[in-house]
Amino acid sequence: MNPVEVVRGDGPVILAIPHAGLFIPDDIEAALNDRGLARADADWHVDRLYDGLLAEATLVRATYHRYVIDPNRDPAGASLYPGQNTTALCPVTDFFGKPVYRDGCEPDEAEIARRRETYHAPYHAALAAEINRARDAWGLAVLYDCHSIRSEIPFLFDGVLPDFNIGTNDAATCAPQIEKAVADICRRAEGYTHVVNGRFKGGWTTRHYGRPAQNIHAIQMELAQRAYMDENPPWTWRETRAERLRGHLKEVLTALDGLARRGVLSVI
Repeated sequence: MNPVEVVRGDGPVILAIPHAGLFIPDDIEAALNDRGLARADADWHVDRLYDGLLAEATLVRATYHRYVIDPNRDPAGASLYPGQNTTALCPVTDFFGKPVYRDGCEPDEAEIARRRETYHAPYHAALAAEINRARDAWGLAVLYDCHSIRSEIPFLFDGVLPDFNIGTNDAATCAPQIEKAVADICRRAEGYTHVVNGRFKGGWTTRHYGRPAQNIHAIQMELAQRAYMDENPPWTWRETRAERLRGHLKEVLTALDGLARRGVLSVI
């Protein structure tokens, strides 16, 4: 299976979807325990959630599950949130801190390096190519990193996660107009909660590519899964909730597309 899917559009916005994939190759499946095989930590249905919301956007999607390797982690293995619980480049625990591999079957350094070359690198090569293509065509590119997560995971954060979690690494990865536009739309969304640079400030993708001075703007949206689905197996999509949420996400993407096309983004 190709580790990355690209659906090319002509606009300045690129949608990155690193965690909706479910594919795990046979050799890695054989090393996983029942928790790993359950694939619980996927960003369930995120590709469906954004499908068709912005006609000329480009989509870059990892097809493999994050237990293979996490494309939103530093390939060098550095932690995004030093001092806080998180998962690794090649996770050996799930979001509850429980092992996902059978005893003695965790990937060693050689295996991690193989997966980095086979899965992580092609995803980012494709993503970088599409960002550069959009910037060449429009003079700038806007990368919107699409994520979702269960709203209560004590291993990773206290309490209940807001519905919309906007990450710009404390305003470093995009022009202020982008952060403000997204935050304002989320603030106006009746019945939803939001936070900017809360528990999730943007993962490696947002931090790596977000270079406003080079006309590449990046922002991460981490959605609480309760806003569109059931947060327990079998992870059921809930149409009424999802369609309501899609309306707000369409407004977000349309606003970003408009800002980019008008060329009014300032450099930090």
